[in-house]
Amino acid sequence: MQTYLGKERHLMSDSEQRPSQDSKPSKDSNGDQPRKPESPNSNRTVLYLLIVATICLVFSPLLFTKSELKTLTLSEFEKGLEDGEYNKTNVYNLKFGLTAITFQNQPLPKPEDPPSEVSPKLFRIPVATMGNTWQADVKDQIKEHGIRVSPSEGPSEWQSWALLMIIAAPLILLLILMIRRVGGAGSALSFGRSRGKLYAQDDLDTTFDDVKGIDEAVEELKEVVEFLKSPGKYQALGGRIPKGVLLVGPPGTGKTMLAKAVAGEAGVPFVSLSGSDFVEMFVGVGAARVRDMFQQAAQRSPCIIFIDELDALGKARSNGMPGGNDEREQTLNALLVEMDGFGSDQSVIVMGATNRLDVLDQALLRPGRFDRQVLVDRPDIKGREAILKVHMTKIKMDESVNLPRVAKLTAGFVGADLANLVNEAALLAARKDKKCVTQDEFEEAVDRVVAGLAKQTRIIDDEEKERTAYHECGHALTACSLPNADPVHKISIIPRGRTLGFMMQSPDSESHNTTRSALLADICVMLGGTAAEHVVYDEPSVGAQNDLQRATDTARRMVTEWGMSEKIGKVHYSESRSSPFFGGRMSEEPVHSEETIREIDLEVKRIIDASYEQTLEIMQSRRQVLEQMTRELIEVETMDADHLKRILDEHHPGAQIVPGTFPKTDAADPYSDADAETNDGDAEVSGTDD
Repeated sequence: MQTYLGKERHLMSDSEQRPSQDSKPSKDSNGDQPRKPESPNSNRTVLYLLIVATICLVFSPLLFTKSELKTLTLSEFEKGLEDGEYNKTNVYNLKFGLTAITFQNQPLPKPEDPPSEVSPKLFRIPVATMGNTWQADVKDQIKEHGIRVSPSEGPSEWQSWALLMIIAAPLILLLILMIRRVGGAGSALSFGRSRGKLYAQDDLDTTFDDVKGIDEAVEELKEVVEFLKSPGKYQALGGRIPKGVLLVGPPGTGKTMLAKAVAGEAGVPFVSLSGSDFVEMFVGVGAARVRDMFQQAAQRSPCIIFIDELDALGKARSNGMPGGNDEREQTLNALLVEMDGFGSDQSVIVMGATNRLDVLDQALLRPGRFDRQVLVDRPDIKGREAILKVHMTKIKMDESVNLPRVAKLTAGFVGADLANLVNEAALLAARKDKKCVTQDEFEEAVDRVVAGLAKQTRIIDDEEKERTAYHECGHALTACSLPNADPVHKISIIPRGRTLGFMMQSPDSESHNTTRSALLADICVMLGGTAAEHVVYDEPSVGAQNDLQRATDTARRMVTEWGMSEKIGKVHYSESRSSPFFGGRMSEEPVHSEETIREIDLEVKRIIDASYEQTLEIMQSRRQVLEQMTRELIEVETMDADHLKRILDEHHPGAQIVPGTFPKTDAADPYSDADAETNDGDAEVSGTDD
């Protein structure tokens, strides 16, 4: 695997990750004080009370009855009447119910009677399975024995209300829980309230002094702070406070932290939320939350509204689909209207953050909405050093750590990557039972972040190990032989991730503009491993898949995007076109003729073939250097730049071109028929796959 440590070029891909932000309590819409979040224990308390009340109502007859209950069959009761066991002296309060006959063996106590020590015994005779004529027969038999029958009574008022509560309580509880679940804020009236987290002035302790590595963005936002601190200064001259500031840049560069720093410097409330907070399955909820958010912000003016991941809310609207007015578009329309509705006397600024500027609706980007676009780019070497210094203060670091060297090895890293690097170094030191983090842990952490975790226990046979060593030494030798290639930092044949080995390059200086010769050198370096295997084994392997993929991609972009082919011309050939059915975004519709596509493919192949021939010549002419590099790499498994320089000095003493090792010859340029002006470029990564 051949790895370039993130050259700062425009060819670079925009992969990123968002820094996390702390969650803090929001404020009530009617006041300036933060409202306390509703505790989940309150809902549980209500639920428990309802359950206990229901149980008490159901079992209250058993809980408050002191009588002993005895169940008789009808035949036993009739036999007891005949035998005199049950007579008018021990049968009282006899009642006929729908399902049973009940009586007790003592009369009901009167209020003036003293309390009895003997509790009455209650008798129950189930008769639910008998016909309708049974009551008359049994009543006649009871009257013959002189037993008085008490009139049947329906349920009391208290019992009726209790039964109603028992039935209605679960339904009411279920309804309350559903409303709270759907509304999200505690009641049905708060269904459309904003989910933004409102930070008070005391909660914002982030300032511009805490933001490192993005000095240009900080300078642009200092003017916004001045707007918020003294808006009357600009209004007196007829000026208008900018309504929106859009932070654009790769993930992990500190856009969210920068927005908090603006609020902390200005000393104003800060409303933070994500674009996905407006997305709901219910129609009109997103638009209602947008209106509520702006209403709350206007009440606390001056104020900052920060919408992270704005692309989730502000994607371009479709203009070719009939009836394509979905909920997301209604929410976006509400946002556009509210941003237009702010008057010049309202000091409310909307800040957004995105890494996908190309998918945003153009109506959002016009002046009057997002007036300013601030680029939060990847930090340079000085910025990385400042960021590393901030994160290194949190760990125990050895005095031998070379901070500028670590910053140089991390070209292309963003703030989140550097924070992860420092954490990985601390973890590595802890695994080794060290008391502090040394330079070795930082360099090992760079290898781990760039190439992956080392697989020390992986078993590789000698033949495969040797082929991998030749492959990686081929990359390194090619890089050392071309004046426009970046210097080699390290070679390793220790398996990491999905690779069997890697070669790492580290540029001496960071470049934002790449020439054609540098791109051709990069292609040659990518093909160096394949050329070395061809010279030694006379057959390729599948380990060059990643190298070929990246080399082909670079060559194709040289032809189609950067105009670096005289045969094709100074034309930008896009592979897709904008479609009205996707809101102006790209579709897979063909835009070139078959003849043009064929010419592009042939030109890409010609560049790859010429680069490979040049690389193959280097391997053949410097075979001895390749063999010695391979032997020593197999022995030590990891070779640094000093070790590599010693081998090159032994075979080529005297003056050397840096980073190349021999002067440029007067031989004909293999790319002479494709000379073109230089353009932007980028770092590439290629690897020896498993």
